[in-house]
Amino acid sequence: MDSPLRLFTKAATWQTAGLVSMTVIGFLFTGSLTAGGGIALVGTITGFAAYLVHEMLWAKIAWGRDIP
Repeated sequence: MDSPLRLFTKAATWQTAGLVSMTVIGFLFTGSLTAGGGIALVGTITGFAAYLVHEMLWAKIAWGRDIP
């Protein structure tokens, strides 16, 4: 099982990569770095929270684990 710090670090690094890629995509669609970055930031914050909740819920489910 992952520690809370590990879960947080995984979520943070994943969302950082997502923030950068979504900023670029937002810029390509809007032509504005500010608008693209704003859209990406909102998506990153909500995605970060959703990822943490998802990981914490799955950590409580034993299905599919090989537990000796």
